[in-house]
Amino acid sequence: MSELNATAAALLGLLHDGPKTGGQLVAEAGERFGAFFSVTRSQVYRELPALAENGLLRLGKQGPRSSQQYVLTAAGKKAFKSWLVSEPGPDHLRSPLILRLVHANSLTAKQRSALVTSAREAYTAELDAAKTAVKAAEDPYAKAVAEFGQAHVRAVLKLLDAIPVD
Repeated sequence: MSELNATAAALLGLLHDGPKTGGQLVAEAGERFGAFFSVTRSQVYRELPALAENGLLRLGKQGPRSSQQYVLTAAGKKAFKSWLVSEPGPDHLRSPLILRLVHANSLTAKQRSALVTSAREAYTAELDAAKTAVKAAEDPYAKAVAEFGQAHVRAVLKLLDAIPVD
């Protein structure tokens, strides 16, 4: 594999803690970095066979309901480390909410109001989880990342508060 993409690197990083199935990887990705980096189920199941084919993972134990564990190989550890020390490149925000807000003029006033109201409710709940993550962070890197997640949620709430009510 010539160069890892961020999703592949995220999976290799999660597998440093031990073998996991695709479903476990999806769940853990959401817990560990869902506030700033989304990983979908389809991305995970597309990346795992490619990583195995390139020798960065090997198949582990077969689990219940045909779930398959994946184990990080020495080559996978090396590729992940190489990715970690490489230039990260630009960050790209992918927000379905902000994309909808950009196109909100295509909605009725009632639809715009519902969009903003439901987003505000979701992000208000997310703020509580972000505050908990900051308190639970044990090392300075995890704490800084958790604080970033909290600041992001606050920024989205500020954006929503700036939208005039129709």
